[in-house]
Amino acid sequence: MIRPSPLLLGVSLALAVCAAILAWRMGSNETENAAADGGASIGGSFTLTDQDAKVRTDLDFRGHWLVVYFGYTYCPDTCPTTLQEIADAFRQLGPRSRDIVPVFITLDPARDRPAVLRKYLAAFGPEFVGLTGTPAQIASVAHAYRVYYTKHPLAGGGYAIDHASAIYLMAPDGRFASLLDDQQGAGVLARELGARL
Repeated sequence: MIRPSPLLLGVSLALAVCAAILAWRMGSNETENAAADGGASIGGSFTLTDQDAKVRTDLDFRGHWLVVYFGYTYCPDTCPTTLQEIADAFRQLGPRSRDIVPVFITLDPARDRPAVLRKYLAAFGPEFVGLTGTPAQIASVAHAYRVYYTKHPLAGGGYAIDHASAIYLMAPDGRFASLLDDQQGAGVLARELGARL
């Protein structure tokens, strides 16, 4: 059996990393381009399951502003940081936040079942709605929102999910309103949300 040289393995690994970065960037660009075009192609109907195992559709949220974020509970950094910013923005808005629903849609339905979402979101606040579903349902809603994501194995077993990170603001009629920067901080996010109320 021929064993590949360390140099060949190193080059292969570097190419794989470059391909992953390029794919992530292309997914981010697709979302940004769709937003720049007025967002008519962002969002749409969905049927998913919430953290209480109740079936929820997009129609359940009509009449409320939605702050939608895609991620997964095993995410080590970006997801919890962004959800905490959203939670802090809600606290800053106080009673005015009652017209906004923060929605966390998992990109890891195999691990993020309703009970897992319920426990995870409890750390951020009772107003959060977590949604999961079958892999096909998640792929469909991610496609509708132009969210790039891909699973990759981790050394020693398990896997992580690379995904685009953005906050979607959806209007009470279900239409896309704005793409918010997930790194702008709770204060700016609170001001942007407050301006819509």
